[in-house]
Amino acid sequence: MTGRYPDGVSDSTTPLDLDGTPEDRCYFRQLLAGRDFAVGDPVASQMVNFSYLVGDRETGECVVVDPAYAVGDLVDAAAADGMRVTGALVTHYHPDHCGGSMMGMRIEGAAELLELVDVPVHVQADEAEWVLKVTDLDRRNLVTHGAGDVVQVGDVPIELIHTPGHTPGSQCFLVDGRLVAGDTLFLDGCGRTDLPGGDPEALYFSLTRTLAAVPDDVVLYPGHQYSVAGHAPMGETRRNNVVFRPGSLEQFLRMFGPG
Repeated sequence: MTGRYPDGVSDSTTPLDLDGTPEDRCYFRQLLAGRDFAVGDPVASQMVNFSYLVGDRETGECVVVDPAYAVGDLVDAAAADGMRVTGALVTHYHPDHCGGSMMGMRIEGAAELLELVDVPVHVQADEAEWVLKVTDLDRRNLVTHGAGDVVQVGDVPIELIHTPGHTPGSQCFLVDGRLVAGDTLFLDGCGRTDLPGGDPEALYFSLTRTLAAVPDDVVLYPGHQYSVAGHAPMGETRRNNVVFRPGSLEQFLRMFGPG
């Protein structure tokens, strides 16, 4: 699945050289719930979550970022590309990103993934208790991390960036010139802060300080398709996204704090 879809959203697989071989060893695939997997699931189609497969083409190892909905489809998608799932990374605890109960419905997630493949689930340390509350995971299934930790997938490093605000342990993943941001930052807007664990002040500093260290040419990949495009450079996002217009914390809180 390479190239562009009719709506202009790329599936984000690694581009090819002229001879048809991958440009680098990083395997990266963006999958939209309800379209690329979990097809026919009305909740997946409504929530428009992105999941990601990230790995090392040479070793065939990959991790699933935010496994939810039809997790077997994600494992099958990796296998179709000659990859095997060796881990899972969770951006935050909400069930549409890691499974669990939401609005009276049960969403498949990390627990069901572990029934298919016996792999570790990587979470930010501050998010561990929240993940355990909403999923059927056991503490022994989790590997907890601090800011700046690196998860190695074959020879491909994934840097974990702690970005609290949407939830206490929200984290982004920086890999091969890409930032997988979960619900911390979208191409348009940012994650809401009125749900349990939300903190608008923390989110402001995550956006304007922590992610300020991410270069403009790094490509942002969000947790939902809330815009026409599925990804955009950080520089473009900083210019166009309204969340970067406030010039102070006070202005940000007036615009994005709880009403």
